[in-house]
Amino acid sequence: MFQSLQGRTAIVTGGSRGIGRGIAETFAAAGVNVVITGRSQVDVDAAVTALADAPGKVSGVAADVTSPDDCKKVVAAAVERHGGLDIVCANAGIFPSARLEDMTPEDLEEVLGVNFKGTVYIIQAALSALADSGHGRIVVTSSITGPFTGYPGWSHYGASKAAQLGFIRTAAMELAPKNITVNAVLPGNIMTEGLVEMGQDYMDQMTASVPAGRLGTVADIGNAALFFATEEAGYVTGQSLVVDGGQILPESQAAIAEQ
Repeated sequence: MFQSLQGRTAIVTGGSRGIGRGIAETFAAAGVNVVITGRSQVDVDAAVTALADAPGKVSGVAADVTSPDDCKKVVAAAVERHGGLDIVCANAGIFPSARLEDMTPEDLEEVLGVNFKGTVYIIQAALSALADSGHGRIVVTSSITGPFTGYPGWSHYGASKAAQLGFIRTAAMELAPKNITVNAVLPGNIMTEGLVEMGQDYMDQMTASVPAGRLGTVADIGNAALFFATEEAGYVTGQSLVVDGGQILPESQAAIAEQ
């Protein structure tokens, strides 16, 4: 059995919606005190209210991870509210579509700014507090898109997610002497508000490409992130875990039909 994480403190960026909210819910259910971030105060407040009955205390801070100062503010709030910080889930991410011939410098900077730079900034802001905890854990939400797969319109998104994996490998080496681990979860297609907004045809297409025969849930990702945060995962660092129902495995759609 895993040791309890009850009483530890986690930050979950982008925790007001989608996968981030699922991670926050999973951690709070395990007794972890969670500070969620989001750019919208309304969304942050709604998520905090929805998770109010969890064993762990859930609070929020409206913040933009593309701002190093905002990231410092989030860490300071977590330490002030709970006396320290043990876990950072660098989850905030966006996935606007832009085909290469239409992509503007602003499109590229926006995606890299949130998905990659935002990951670096929140981790940098938390380093001292994580080292003080003696068992710091960093969990990055990457994606199968970029590291393993591609999809038209998401070349900038895929690049940002692949960049996260390049980052964690060296970060894990640098932070190991401080007893801080750094790992990544790579979701496949997960049922979130963002996926629903892409339409039923897209969801049907993605479901058909998954050997497990279903889209993932936010709890599937939350459970994977929770594992990386445990004491038992203390000897795992610089690694990535694909959580996709087997989506990256088939050579073709015909391979799924042969099951």
